Amino acid sequence: MESGDDAWEPCPGCGEINYRPLLERALFVCPRCGHHLRLPLAARLAATIDRGSFGERDAEVMAADPIGFRDGLSYPERLAAARGATGRAEAVLTGTARIGGRLAAVGFFDFAFFGGSMGTAVGERLTRLIEHAADRRLPLVVVSASGGARMQEGIYSLLQMAKVTAALARFRARRLPFISVLTDPTTGGVAASLALLGDVNLAEPGALIGFAGPRVIEQTINQTLPAGFQRAEFLRDHGMVDAIVPRGELRAMLARLLDLLAGPRVAPRRRRLRRVRSA
Repeated sequence: MESGDDAWEPCPGCGEINYRPLLERALFVCPRCGHHLRLPLAARLAATIDRGSFGERDAEVMAADPIGFRDGLSYPERLAAARGATGRAEAVLTGTARIGGRLAAVGFFDFAFFGGSMGTAVGERLTRLIEHAADRRLPLVVVSASGGARMQEGIYSLLQMAKVTAALARFRARRLPFISVLTDPTTGGVAASLALLGDVNLAEPGALIGFAGPRVIEQTINQTLPAGFQRAEFLRDHGMVDAIVPRGELRAMLARLLDLLAGPRVAPRRRRLRRVRSA
């Protein structure tokens, strides 16, 4: 049981203080105002896929240090700290899982790891996932939560945008469905590449979605932005997002879309026993 300050979580939407165990049961949706707080990866998995169905792929793919980046600490030191804090090796978890009973290739960004930033390892994991889905003719579902490209890898991180986008183009040529789920935040290079390329783009209520942040844009163009700019509802109203789905309804929505887009389910073929004639 949590105690002290850890037992309480302020809501960024209404400012009310929520009891964290109750908030966890509500999938981190504020019971007072409905604001969708950022969801830890373990809770995201539990809320999205069928229980016990996940099988991880490419866990051995981890970031190197291609440009020898250093600020106060070296990049390897910062990676070690992120791995220690999250218990994960990289900012995306990929594999296969069942959603509503249907097998799919799935990817989940973890914003707690380096802000869900996309570097070489994230790009490689996603590319391998997409290629596996194409080879096995599986539908693809990716849940994004990212601040964009990983600056500690310089130009190598930006190259992942083209790499993943090209893999998606090859995937689409196989006429297989890609469902993209955009959560708070989905920004930078991830928004500018795979996140908005789904056959269906779904978003959680209130999610921040865009390339540059609204403050950067305002300072650049010296104009006040429209109310709700770069929020999920704004993107839906302007045709960039197909639907806004509350977190508690997402699994059912994904299952329905997969049934519609991935074709009829094929039942396992029963082996026919050969009838042996008696001598």
